[in-house]
Amino acid sequence: MLQELPLSLFVAGSIATDHLMSFGGRFSDSLVVDQLDKLSVSFLVDDLEIRRGGCAGNISFGLAALGLRPVLVGAAGEDFADYRSWLERHGVDCDSVHISTERHTARFVCTTDTSMAQFASFYPGAMSEARLVELAPIAQRVGEPSYVLVGPDDPEGMLRHTDECRQRGYRFVADPSQQLAFGEGDMIRRLIDGAAYLFSNEYESHLIQSKTGWSEDDVLARVGTQVVTLGKDGVRVVARGAETVEVGAVPGVVAVEPTGVGDAFRAGFLAALQWSLDHERAAQVGCTLAAYVVEGVGTQEYSFTREQFAERLATAYGDRAAVEVRPHLAG
Repeated sequence: MLQELPLSLFVAGSIATDHLMSFGGRFSDSLVVDQLDKLSVSFLVDDLEIRRGGCAGNISFGLAALGLRPVLVGAAGEDFADYRSWLERHGVDCDSVHISTERHTARFVCTTDTSMAQFASFYPGAMSEARLVELAPIAQRVGEPSYVLVGPDDPEGMLRHTDECRQRGYRFVADPSQQLAFGEGDMIRRLIDGAAYLFSNEYESHLIQSKTGWSEDDVLARVGTQVVTLGKDGVRVVARGAETVEVGAVPGVVAVEPTGVGDAFRAGFLAALQWSLDHERAAQVGCTLAAYVVEGVGTQEYSFTREQFAERLATAYGDRAAVEVRPHLAG
């Protein structure tokens, strides 16, 4: 008799590398306002940092740091080899990443000057092939998903994954994030209707209502639970038929760089759901993991031991929280 495979977490979304450069002056000093239509300038930069990124990559790394083995779902180029090795060493299943033979992995290239002004470009590259990925063969390989997070990615890919989740009865987490600014109402409605969870920040929550024409109650009628991150004020979790849960951010954090903080929160929240903890604990785990990211530079540069994470959780949210979470953490 075949052994039943355990439930897995699928994380679908962008996989990218970030090329970040710093310019020691001010761009504005080199720009002539009435000649911008003939703009042709170059800047000698001081440094270059190449970082691993993409929402799905960041979330998967966070889940693995907490002891889970998430399945990364997305598309990358043949230049993904080093990034793949990094993720696999940290416990991420990358066997279902589609590798393009024609395009490079998505890339964000950005130069920042001393005034924090930026020149940036985003190359989607292989990300546009995420629409070719089907979820059913992944489920046959690793077991049906407990949840499928559908994060920002190729829009057609996001729609395909969401539609397949509804068709096959997979519980999915809608996380449209950056695509909300570009998506029309019909697309956004398709991405979130029927989701078990909807993630957004406070601004995105209002943007969803504006673009879909749905009220706050309408949105909640179509998703099981809405999780709204509030920046330094923490998070609010609103579920149908339950009291609203509000959890403050971890106190005493010295913020260095916010990139990837939302991804880390999602990883912590999903990990707690996988451990069958309640929404309050899930938000607390998410906020604690997010604190590690905001305190440093880079979205996947943090590390901790089981005891370090549990101690930080206890300091922020009490000993009972740590007692409930500690047994689930990686040793």
